[in-house]
Amino acid sequence: MAATHSPHVVALLYEAYLRLQDVVLEAGRAYDAGIRPAHSAVFFHMEHGGIRLSRLAEKAQMTAQAMGALVDDLENLGYLRRVPDPADRRAKLIIFTERGDEALKIGYTAIDEVERRLAALLGEDGLAELNATLSRVIRQF
Repeated sequence: MAATHSPHVVALLYEAYLRLQDVVLEAGRAYDAGIRPAHSAVFFHMEHGGIRLSRLAEKAQMTAQAMGALVDDLENLGYLRRVPDPADRRAKLIIFTERGDEALKIGYTAIDEVERRLAALLGEDGLAELNATLSRVIRQF
């Protein structure tokens, strides 16, 4: 009789991430069909008040060239713009436009919906336990 093999926890975490990310991406695509999964690296790692491309790429663990292509794409779609950095006029900050702010609000609403669905699935105590467990994993790795 063949032994059954349970999926590795890392594989389960990744699969769960992909499924939850799909809910948020669907909301983004409903707002604008031009939104792509790769754009989430920009939206997720932006900083209030703007961010330099090199810092954005570093936070997303991407090359500046790859991040630059995503920023260019989102700038062409009207979500971002580059402005002079007040700390160094030679440098540029990437900031959200009004349209970008609206897309962020839609993304946060979708994230809230994911959390509501998780609470319904796991219960409030289960969701709190999941939050605590994932926070411990993040701190350790």
